Amino acid sequence: MAGVIQRFEQRLEGAVTGAFARAFRSAVQPVEIAAALQREVDNSAHILSRERMLVPNDFTVELSQSDFDRLSQFSDTLSKELSRLVEEHVREQRYTLAGPLSIGFAQSPELGTGRFRVRSRTNASVTPVSGQRMTETAIRSSEVIIEVNGMKHPLTPPGVVVGRGNNAELRIDDPGISRRHAQISLSEADGGTVVTVSDLGSTNGVILNGQRVDNASRVTDGSEIRLGNTVIVIRITPHATPDQHSEGS
Repeated sequence: MAGVIQRFEQRLEGAVTGAFARAFRSAVQPVEIAAALQREVDNSAHILSRERMLVPNDFTVELSQSDFDRLSQFSDTLSKELSRLVEEHVREQRYTLAGPLSIGFAQSPELGTGRFRVRSRTNASVTPVSGQRMTETAIRSSEVIIEVNGMKHPLTPPGVVVGRGNNAELRIDDPGISRRHAQISLSEADGGTVVTVSDLGSTNGVILNGQRVDNASRVTDGSEIRLGNTVIVIRITPHATPDQHSEGS
């Protein structure tokens, strides 16, 4: 661990001017942020298998207003060097990142000068369904939406296969997800739309609203489907048609 920190400090010294050192003279120090990131990685690691430990890949360093203002002009350089540090630490500890690494900075009004905190989360990259329209119009007009890692995907019949492999229709680059992990199906029944989720023989299973499911299980609006370390939220907004209104009258 000490070696990674030392290399970080040496790179940073060669990458920035004296203005950087002056900016941090009486505020939070870059080496403190580096050490905190390492601790966050270690503390957040959890077991995928006997040989694999998964760690977060999306980090936010929260700073006071004054520290954030001092840091802003150097944030790109610092973010780059901190990313290299995390990647080195991950390799040395033989961890597995949950997805592409991202380190950003944010201001927090509740923090005083010289104080900071690191927040982390697993945020796997998502590849939309091939040929699927991802426009705002398509999303608004769709009755069923899949929300995953901040992205929204319209779901159309018969549904999608979700997985990590190239043959999955909705690809999520999460090490805890199998190549073909689950099927989210959409059909018409009883005069309405029915959404179900099924396990396709995955390694880590399908968790629907906290309960493991195997065969096709009904999904309702707001249901959360956990695959590996990724949570998929299902949004269902029925679009009434004139026939539906007449049938109910």
